[in-house]
Order: sequence, then C-alpha cells, then structure tokens
Amino acid sequence: MGGILLLEDGRSFSGEAFGAPGTLVGEVVFNTAMSGYQEVLTDPSYCEQIVVMTTSHVGNTGVNEEDPESERVWVNGFVARDFSRKHSSHRASDGLDRYLRKAGVPAVQGIDTRALVRHIRERGAMKAVISTDGTPAEALFERLERWPGMAGRALATEVGTRSSYVLCDPPSPRAHVAVVDGGIKRNILRILQGSGCKVTVHPITATWQEWSEGADVVFFSNGPGDPAALPQVIDQVRAGLGQKPMVGICLGHQLLGLAVGATTYKLKYGHRGANHPVADLLTGRVEITSQNHGFCVDEPSLLAAGGQVTHRHLNDKTVAGFQHDGHRVMCVQFHPEASPGPHDSQGLVERFLRYAGV
Repeated sequence: MGGILLLEDGRSFSGEAFGAPGTLVGEVVFNTAMSGYQEVLTDPSYCEQIVVMTTSHVGNTGVNEEDPESERVWVNGFVARDFSRKHSSHRASDGLDRYLRKAGVPAVQGIDTRALVRHIRERGAMKAVISTDGTPAEALFERLERWPGMAGRALATEVGTRSSYVLCDPPSPRAHVAVVDGGIKRNILRILQGSGCKVTVHPITATWQEWSEGADVVFFSNGPGDPAALPQVIDQVRAGLGQKPMVGICLGHQLLGLAVGATTYKLKYGHRGANHPVADLLTGRVEITSQNHGFCVDEPSLLAAGGQVTHRHLNDKTVAGFQHDGHRVMCVQFHPEASPGPHDSQGLVERFLRYAGV
C-alpha cells in the first residue's frame, strides 16, 4: 500500500507504506544522524513529531532491548529514503518494520527526502499528517487543522515520571543529585548512576521543596514541547535560584534560562542530529554534539539578566550553554549523554558536579 506525508502548506510527498497502518498528525522535523534511529524513536523529546531521517538507509541493524531511551516509541511518524526490511546485527532482537507496527507508528519510504528536507529548511518545521491506511485527502486536511501544533504545548508534563523514586543509593554516596524529569533519556540516568552519587528522580510537576529536599544539586532533564508553556515549573525553578546549584540539558537549559530572566524563541527548523559543532567558549575546545530541540534561549535577554554564554552553536551562532554564577546555574542545550554518540561532551556531567562543588 502507498503512504503519504501531507504538509500544512499543501505540499505532499507520496511513497511506500512501512510500519503500522494508520494516520497520525505531528510536527515534521528532520534528523541528520547516520545511526541511532532506535534512540531517536524512543526519545521523549520527539513526542508528537514526525521525524525525517536524512541518511539514505535506515533499519539495517534492526532493533534490540538495550538501546531504547525510554519504555516506548514517542514519534508520531517516521520517514526515510529507504527502510530495510532485513537486518544483520548480532544484537538485533527484531526488525524495524515490526517494531513500528507494534508501536502503532506509520512510516513512509521511497520519497525524495532531500527535497523534503530542503523544503523544511526553507519554510520551517510545520504541521504535517502521515498516512498509510488510504485515508482520503480531505480527511487528512481536517486532521491537520484540528492539531494544535507545538507552540504553547506543555508536553514535558505528559512524558516524564508521575511519582518520585530513588534510582540509586550507594553505601557512601559522593553527593545527592535530584533529577527533575521532563522526559529524561535512560543514558543520562546511567551516567549519573555511574558518578557515585545518590540519584533521586522527581516529576517535573513537583515543587521546589520536593525537588531539593536533601539534595546537593538539582538536575533538569531534556524533554519535549514549548518551555514557555510551563509557567508553574518556571516559577518553582525561580523559587530555588541561589539556594542550591542547578544544572540542566536541553529543555532544562531553556527552563533555567527563563527562570533567570531570559526569554526563549522557536527556531525555524530546530537542531536535531548527532553532528552539531559547538564551541566551548571557556576552554576554546570545539565538540561535535548530539542535539534535539526546536526552541532556543535568546542571547540579548540572557546577557541582560546577568548570564554568561559558555557554549555557542557554530552553524547558526545560537546559545548552546550558559552560566549564571549569581544564581549558581550551569546548563547546555545539547546532550552530553548522547547514545550512540558522539561522546565528545560526555565529561560535562562531571563538570556539572564540579560546578556544584561535589
């Protein structure tokens, strides 16, 4: 059966159906990574997005039980030039097609993904509908019109833990790290677990008192949606400024920026992939980073609020990290825990802990 990707500006791309039969709406975005598609599919930051992979072949290594970054697939659609129905990795426990079918996620292959990505770069990320079940075009447009989009969406409250739990508590912990979960990936928890610290994970909807009780440092995770749509969370972060060190990545970086007095804005088509160059302005080192975000901290407002830019994205010169020593805040926009890589920035977790004095 055929499949179709229909964009809100009226452009459509037809190809071959893959994955689950069905119709879903989301924001169409592209990812430039050449590997790690299972991590992409299971990253909560991709909630309600239709992901286009720019690499030509996807699915060659199948899927396995070790690589998922969460307990489920979060994307609302998957697109590639060619999906492999056969896999050859010794680690694989299943193929990509059946994996997507089990998750109920439709996918489309055989379209001109280069033309699609060029269109997104020119027009920006936009609402789209993906269909592999023969739904008529009129009904697809109706689905598009009803979907609210990403701006103003507090999706981080929907994808993280609902209750607090202790991830690890070694006999002689180095420190106590409180993690605020707005859609955290498993690998950041693995790295924190390996740091010798006690790690407690809390819902993003909890209070500052709950987050910080007994903690030496509060860590704000990645997550989906519009950071400015979380005013109650920002208020709780602001209530704790200066009381204890706070660090964060991705969505956590944006929330900390808003809390210290900066603003955020939506990028035209976002940063998504495993090959984004970032300059560390404090060390002079350039690192290749993994990124997945559609919103960014505004630099003029950050500087006006007393923040210091510590990292800069070298493709578009946007803020990729900042410190606010007056508020004891340090954070980056990218993913130092990136799995399967790159690993240039993995040492940032240790740097976070040193900044917090632990």
